[in-house]
Amino acid sequence: MFTTLNTSYTDTRAADLAWALGREPLPALATLDLELAGAKIQLRLLGASHQVLLEGEQGDCSETVACLSGSSTPLPLGVAKRVDDWEYEFAARVEKLSPGSFAGRAQELLALVSDHPHGLAGVFPGSPHAFTALLAQWHEGQVHWRTWHAYPQEGQLVSTRTRVGVRRSAPVCTG
Repeated sequence: MFTTLNTSYTDTRAADLAWALGREPLPALATLDLELAGAKIQLRLLGASHQVLLEGEQGDCSETVACLSGSSTPLPLGVAKRVDDWEYEFAARVEKLSPGSFAGRAQELLALVSDHPHGLAGVFPGSPHAFTALLAQWHEGQVHWRTWHAYPQEGQLVSTRTRVGVRRSAPVCTG
């Protein structure tokens, strides 16, 4: 799903992004509700980036990557945590691209996400390459999502990968 977001572009620098786990739903400009193998997922575009809400038999999980006021953790390179009965893994990467490379990459990502049944992309006013995009998938008993946050004025593209799966029991040793 593709949309033009009717809001000012508030997270204007990649360095302003923060990560939070377990936040309540924030006001969304666009949402996409999905059900993947019994898990309910809501992809949410915020004025300040994204939020993903996951609900399943194992519990609830909320990930927010956005320009947030208050106590928030800066965007980490990687996180692994237990959330209810879920194993949660997050990774982020910031790429610096030349103007030509940035425009081409932005077009590729927007086409990929916009045409995917589990994708949500929103372009902010002012630049066709200022966007946030999310794509969710179910693979081998786990929910995966990827996100992209584009900052054309800096030539930076922030990409994240998240995997959430059922917590596995530790092996029992007998002897």
